[in-house]
Amino acid sequence: MPATRLRFVVHEHKARRHHYDFRLEIGGVLKSWAIPKGPSMNPTDKRLAVLVPDHVLEYIDFEGIIPEGSYGAGPVVVWDAGDFIPLDTDDPEATLKTGKLSFELKGNKLKGAFALVRMAGLPRGMGKEWLLMKKKDTHAKADFTIKTELTPTRLAKLKEKAPPCKTE
Repeated sequence: MPATRLRFVVHEHKARRHHYDFRLEIGGVLKSWAIPKGPSMNPTDKRLAVLVPDHVLEYIDFEGIIPEGSYGAGPVVVWDAGDFIPLDTDDPEATLKTGKLSFELKGNKLKGAFALVRMAGLPRGMGKEWLLMKKKDTHAKADFTIKTELTPTRLAKLKEKAPPCKTE
């Protein structure tokens, strides 16, 4: 396993569509997936995760309102964050290229083992479609319901600012 601490973050983002951005620190960047329904702690939920461009590490703690006219305009908050531990590999970047990565998350909300698996052979797929799945373990919650962090109180505290990187 990697000798250095690796991090993850889930941003809740209300852009054109409300979604959650799941990001893993791999290879000096944040590998990123947009998850329309958000991550789940229920092992029976298989969440669509669409691969999006990598983000710089400085983006990990970004919160604010991306200005109108900018890509991704709208409020962004950290929904969860913590450590990310690749399982069964010392090279998560290479393993990710195979189309499957298992890992443990040590966050406030997301805990335990998960897997990201690339979906292959979709008739209209673009090759960017993955599934994020919670593995069965002591942290699994069959009754998990995602709760927004974009509350009126939290939104009132956000300031308009550009993110620390250009995004597509």
